[in-house]
Amino acid sequence: AGNRRVDGFTNIISNPHVGLIYFVPGRGDTLRINGRARIVKEAPFFDEMVVKGNRPQLALLIEIDEIFHHCSKAFLRSQLWKPETWEPDAIPSRPRIAKALERQDADLAELEEYYGAAYEEKIYKVKY
Repeated sequence: AGNRRVDGFTNIISNPHVGLIYFVPGRGDTLRINGRARIVKEAPFFDEMVVKGNRPQLALLIEIDEIFHHCSKAFLRSQLWKPETWEPDAIPSRPRIAKALERQDADLAELEEYYGAAYEEKIYKVKY
């Protein structure tokens, strides 16, 4: 699903070199994968990627050049996994960002409802 814009894939078309970083909640070390990506419209594994009845229309395949771990110093300094250090109100809420940048004509109350508690439940129900 998603917004069907596939914005992230446009970079792959012009430059297939990618770097992926994997975070594991609660762990400070990260896994880094560097390689070359390509976009596919069909592959045998698409049927195994169905989520709530939605089959992907595109997938990204990565040919791996290198895999390595990053040390945990940045995570330790940032205190990323310590909720007591989080300040979620330090930046505007998702509805306010949408109002300012994407949907200036929308009512803020409607955006707050849209991005509210039921947002996760309706992710795969909304069709664009």
